[in-house]
Amino acid sequence: MSGPLEGVRVIDLTTVLMGPYATQIMADMGADVIKVEPPAGDTVRGIGPMRNPGMGHIFLHVNRNKRSLVLDLKHADGMRTFLDLIATADVLIYNIRPQAMARLGLDYERLGKINPRLIHAGLHGYGETGPYAGKPAYDDLIQGVAAVPSLMAKASGGEPRYVPLTLADRTVGLAGANAILAAIIARTRTGFGQSLEIPMFETMVQFVLSDHMAGETFIPPIGPTGYPRLLVQERRPYRTSDGYLCALVYSDKQWQRFLALIGQPELYLDDPRFGSIGKRTEHINDLYAMVGAEMGSRSTAEWMVLLEQADIPAMPLHDIDTLIADPHLAATGFVSEIDHPSEGRLRQIGIPVRLSGTPVASTQRPAPRLGEHSAEVLAEIGYSSEQIARLAAAGATLLAAAI
Repeated sequence: MSGPLEGVRVIDLTTVLMGPYATQIMADMGADVIKVEPPAGDTVRGIGPMRNPGMGHIFLHVNRNKRSLVLDLKHADGMRTFLDLIATADVLIYNIRPQAMARLGLDYERLGKINPRLIHAGLHGYGETGPYAGKPAYDDLIQGVAAVPSLMAKASGGEPRYVPLTLADRTVGLAGANAILAAIIARTRTGFGQSLEIPMFETMVQFVLSDHMAGETFIPPIGPTGYPRLLVQERRPYRTSDGYLCALVYSDKQWQRFLALIGQPELYLDDPRFGSIGKRTEHINDLYAMVGAEMGSRSTAEWMVLLEQADIPAMPLHDIDTLIADPHLAATGFVSEIDHPSEGRLRQIGIPVRLSGTPVASTQRPAPRLGEHSAEVLAEIGYSSEQIARLAAAGATLLAAAI
């Protein structure tokens, strides 16, 4: 594997999305990510659509560039093998609750003695020093307890609802990868690993409150919570004469240019609502409604030309189907086609970042079949073919059949 993390071995004991997303970021950057799965495999393997059992579409999109090793950690031989693997690792990342890790004997106190350079990173629901410690957590629950659905309701005037993305999982996955990389850098100075806690709740609360703490930032409070521009009902794609358009008239110059476009340049000086960004924020629902009323007078294409000429940011509104076919993504090769050895022709999502000195490739290994690399990884840590066969016969590992 090439890339800036070449030579870093990551033992990935995560399932579903949050942890696998974090480790795919590292795998894309060249880390050797060994995905340790139970004999039944990662749960998300079963989420369709799929061509073959255990190779669901979401699994394919968050597990490329990894190797799959099956180990039954409830089997004594499987656990012994896992500890042998830990001795070779730079990072262990897990999203099992810390209490379950301790019951398995995989807490940092034990594993740090086996491998003092190990970075032991836990992605789980809540910080371990508060009353929510140990509670189960999923994306929907974390969105709810972090106030995201209530913000959606306040902005739309409707019922609370979750953002239709795995928002918390993705956000915390990014935070986890970032924290692990910081710990790797710290280890270059100290020579020692450490234990990391990356809680979903606190990570999402940081995102929410940095926008919406507002007047409650100050003691005593000087106003209510909530950033008005993000919460007004008129903050939405604008309906044009033939579709929708996303536009943001924001700065002083942009408002001046927009008002000139609609033939009312005098409003910028005469209407106090336009006097400053603070005044505009106070009246933002009215101002967005005014923009919306004007947008209906022209087509999306006409507005795109006019707004681009006025240097006012605007983009057409995609749905998922048109997003896949976006011309910019096509030109950059971000959504490409690959041939998977077992799944056939697939669309693959690219790596959004680029590095000039240590380039990375989107796919050096496609998402693995369950146990595809069990024999390979075990041989690397010194197991003979006879030992590997005995582990498989005992049910401690699973060896994928050749394609």
